[in-house]
Amino acid sequence: LLAAAAATLAGREAVRMARLSAALGPAVPLLVAGWLACIAACALAAWLGAGIAGALLPSAKTMLVAIALLLAALELTLAKQVRTPTEPTRAFGAALLVFTAAQVAAAAGFVVFALAAALAAPWLTAFGGMVGSGAALTAAWSAGAEWTRLPLRPFRYGVALLLLVAAILTGLSALGLL
Repeated sequence: LLAAAAATLAGREAVRMARLSAALGPAVPLLVAGWLACIAACALAAWLGAGIAGALLPSAKTMLVAIALLLAALELTLAKQVRTPTEPTRAFGAALLVFTAAQVAAAAGFVVFALAAALAAPWLTAFGGMVGSGAALTAAWSAGAEWTRLPLRPFRYGVALLLLVAAILTGLSALGLL
């Protein structure tokens, strides 16, 4: 829950939600689209993580977790900033599609994938990821234009650093060096 919330708060999805909320006003369908995207993305990530991990040896599963954490860190540091929409649409389906695509490839999705692969309860991992990501998007939705005034870059790099350290330690453990 906390890892997904931190990854979403630090990621581009929250900025996208805040900018759309500022442009369109805090419309409830926008928030619902964000939550549905979190549900779909976290369920998919947990299902994939648990499915792949079930076919791997324990050391390979641990290395898979390390790679997923590394990808989450890279996504936070290397991803381009979200552009402010010039003509934001009020279409629910469009918002749902954009948020779902963003959530699937977001750092929070990689974190849920990694935890689902590592833990015995992937659906609890999906639920925690969905609640954490959804809460972060709700905060961005309610803040609107104020969200972009927050010091997001240092927070994003801090979360990325924590994910990188976790990836390195997990990878070293998979190799038997820890």
